[in-house]
Amino acid sequence: MTTKFHILELWDELERSAEVGLFKRLYSSEKPFHIYGVYSYPQRYYGIAFEVNHNVRSNIGSFENLRNIKITLSSDNLLIVLLLDKDKKDIFAALCENLIDSVIDITAESKRIKTVLYQLERWKTMFERSNSEGLTVAEQQGLFGELCFLQKCLLKPDALFDEVLRTWVGVDAALQDFIGNGWAVEVKTTSTNNSQKVIINGERQLDETLVGKLYLFHCIVDISSVEGISLPQKVDTIRELLSNDFSAITKFNAKLFEAGYIDKNSSNYNNRYYNIRKENIYRIDGNFPRIKESELREGVTTVKYSVMLDNCNEFLIPENQLFI
Repeated sequence: MTTKFHILELWDELERSAEVGLFKRLYSSEKPFHIYGVYSYPQRYYGIAFEVNHNVRSNIGSFENLRNIKITLSSDNLLIVLLLDKDKKDIFAALCENLIDSVIDITAESKRIKTVLYQLERWKTMFERSNSEGLTVAEQQGLFGELCFLQKCLLKPDALFDEVLRTWVGVDAALQDFIGNGWAVEVKTTSTNNSQKVIINGERQLDETLVGKLYLFHCIVDISSVEGISLPQKVDTIRELLSNDFSAITKFNAKLFEAGYIDKNSSNYNNRYYNIRKENIYRIDGNFPRIKESELREGVTTVKYSVMLDNCNEFLIPENQLFI
């Protein structure tokens, strides 16, 4: 069943009744603080607004002069975020819904404002990056591996697309790439040279004591300029899978946007093809070689290390045992 984001419904209502000026409509009347859908006419800017205190004014200076979004504080203490590029309306709607989900149950105002500002800093980076040349070669390869794992999850017979997409949190700079209820999966994608060597970023990335069950999905690919699956082809395959679910495909596109994948740059990725040589899944526990947070001596920070997976065969599990 397809669903439409509530923020889109608010924008549609405001657009139908638009007069000249900036208008707002309450997102929900069931919360002790106010969030609004907003619409500016005749500019046709869609947006979102949060009720904040006046102290936030000094914290929005870094959002000036952005090309695709405009962030201001109104005289009645509303933090207003307007989208200036209407072609990104659906993606912006998904980002707004994610932001609302992240703050809707936060009762402490200071924490709520901090969360909103943190997310807006991320949006600033994303929208600025949308004007760049696109992903680096390493970022393309990493995203391809994450999409391979995402596709596996979406193809499971009992998969609920929205719930699966919610677990893809690597684009949010989370500890692992996929986090669910009591489990997490870190995805590593390597090519032919040193294909068994993976880089671990931080002492918490493979620390299973922080999550119920922790897995490492390792995708080994061969790179070709003539045959295989390109990154845009993988994206299109998943879009086709989600095509009948408005909410899911919009969330997927927003996740891609957060990852730095912009369709206008897709031609830059068309001559790099991936052939999947092997996919392995490791259960992280016992004596699996890794560094855990509790093992660090006081004063040690910013840990980065490599693991040779050809020494980890005893931790391999079949795909049907994942999450069990």
